[in-house]
Amino acid sequence: MQDEMKYTVETGKSFDEAVEAVETRTRERGFRVLHIHDVQATLAEKGLQREPLKIIEICNAKYAHQVLEKDDLISLLMPCKIVVYRKGGKTILSAMRPATLAQFFPEAHLDEVAKEVDAIVRGIVDAAK
Repeated sequence: MQDEMKYTVETGKSFDEAVEAVETRTRERGFRVLHIHDVQATLAEKGLQREPLKIIEICNAKYAHQVLEKDDLISLLMPCKIVVYRKGGKTILSAMRPATLAQFFPEAHLDEVAKEVDAIVRGIVDAAK
């Protein structure tokens, strides 16, 4: 099930280029970057070191409204997240797959909208790599 929950690709871009590409591709597909968490910087404030990792929160109001109309608790898994990180000298992009929302909330009948958003998020990741 873990592989069904994430979509991960490697890119030849630098870390910063990959983050910028995710931001650009997100806007091009009608989504908005809500916030970027710089995990490396946050941990460094506590004296902890790690390779670069940013969590990019993205959202589209139309889709968010559609799913929240079905169940407010879906907000527990929102907004969509795309992660860019460095590991072993490689830059990786990974997203939690929105299609899995339907599995967590079967009574909300999210199959169609979850698949639609899933395709968009995977498209953002692919275009950003």
